Amino acid sequence: MDDKVYRTELTPVHFLRRSAFMFPQKTAVVHGGRRYTYRELEERVHRLASGLREAGLRKGDRVAFICPNIPPLLEAHFAVPAAGGVLVAINTRLSAEEVGYILEHSGARFVFADASLEHLAEGAEAERIRVEDTGERGDPYEDFLSAAPAEPPESVLEDEEEIISLNYTSGTTGRPKGVMYTHRGAYICALGNVIEAGMGYETRYLWTLPMFHCNGWTYPWAVTAVAGTHVCLRRVEPGRIWELFEREGITHYCAAPTVQVGIINDGAAHPLERPVRAMIAGAPPSPTLIEGLSSLNIDPVHIYGLTETYGPITTCAPRREWEELPPEERARLLARQGNAYVTADLVRVVDDEMRDVPRDGETVGEIVMRGNMVMKGYFRNEEATREAFKGGWFHSGDVAVWHPDGYVEIRDRRKDIIISGGENISTIEVEQAVVSHPAVLEAAVVAVPDEKWGERPKAFVTLKKGQTATEEEIIEHCKQKIARFKAPSAVEFVEELPKTSTGKVQKFVLREREWAGQEKRVH
Repeated sequence: MDDKVYRTELTPVHFLRRSAFMFPQKTAVVHGGRRYTYRELEERVHRLASGLREAGLRKGDRVAFICPNIPPLLEAHFAVPAAGGVLVAINTRLSAEEVGYILEHSGARFVFADASLEHLAEGAEAERIRVEDTGERGDPYEDFLSAAPAEPPESVLEDEEEIISLNYTSGTTGRPKGVMYTHRGAYICALGNVIEAGMGYETRYLWTLPMFHCNGWTYPWAVTAVAGTHVCLRRVEPGRIWELFEREGITHYCAAPTVQVGIINDGAAHPLERPVRAMIAGAPPSPTLIEGLSSLNIDPVHIYGLTETYGPITTCAPRREWEELPPEERARLLARQGNAYVTADLVRVVDDEMRDVPRDGETVGEIVMRGNMVMKGYFRNEEATREAFKGGWFHSGDVAVWHPDGYVEIRDRRKDIIISGGENISTIEVEQAVVSHPAVLEAAVVAVPDEKWGERPKAFVTLKKGQTATEEEIIEHCKQKIARFKAPSAVEFVEELPKTSTGKVQKFVLREREWAGQEKRVH
């Protein structure tokens, strides 16, 4: 007998059905003065899904959303796949030209755009629906819901390996690629986050991470799986975050290191009475940042991944014996990338021949991964998919070492390694030395031309409010922390570092400026 008789397809859409059935009156969403119970959230999702069907959505059609972290985007994570569509959540900080390319490449049939971002979709052939984020009648999005049936449309999901969403990469080295997530992958990744973040039925999750980034690392589905409360936030404001920590009893949030830096250095920062768990990814956090969060009763968990791995795929799971170590040493260990989620295959660090590098914490290789938490492939780009999975594993492009305890530690992106006089210098190592200076808020290190050595490290530094430091002081400080040849040869103080919408420093912007006019790069 067909085994499908005894099972249903894995899909995160079912998380909402269960939570609404078991906890109908529990608060599911908080957005300013608005609050929706799980019963109300399910009804809104049903109306959006049914409305899309009535508007002509066919199975596999793409539905784009250009919205900040507001209820409609959360609802879309359930309604679009429930209707049989594929969700395309678009980076709100892209230009109209970049958004236009994504809409065209994905073939989006519908576009829901926040009123403040509607101009990004001008000229799109897709049907457009304005989202005013009022929750009231007269808001085109709300009217779209109210005109649709409250009953869920009949499921058309036939295979859990069908695409649930497309997430477009940043495209800093060319046109962005559409990363295909599946229902099965999203389901498993969401449960992985439940486990690794230690979430439960009392979870109150603050949306500091953009939902458009890797579908919010699958947290729209993960928080809903445990009937947690989603506290929405249109924009990241550290002072507002501290207010919500206290007022809403936040238990969890996710953010890149640059957002975490803003939180711990805000004027409202103070040790919390109850611990808040902070999941950190997007860039390697410095031990200084780990220490700073811990001192405020914010429990930092470093996780690592890429768009192609649904966001995080590894965790630096803390070990009990580390609690006895000095704070600086414990922070250094927690700043590593660790190894696989419980729902993922173990990651490897390999050489150019796909052989495991020695687990000595010194030999560098590339992190590769495979399994249920890795993308299905790139949408309409078979060549790039084959290249990414060369040797049967997904190639991250991250250079790392493998420690004796099995944890991996990133040394750099391949493109960011500095080769100075034949010696490899990790920009991450130099950055961690720079930010350990008490006056430094953030730092980015890139290679700059050097007549003698080919290239040398240069640090771009932002200082904490009210703090001062000189170039010489910072360079000398680094020489006390790392090998002298690794210390930056120059320091430039800047008001702000160039960043993506998710907080990643755009090193290529700094690097290209420094190499302008050069005939060629050293590497």
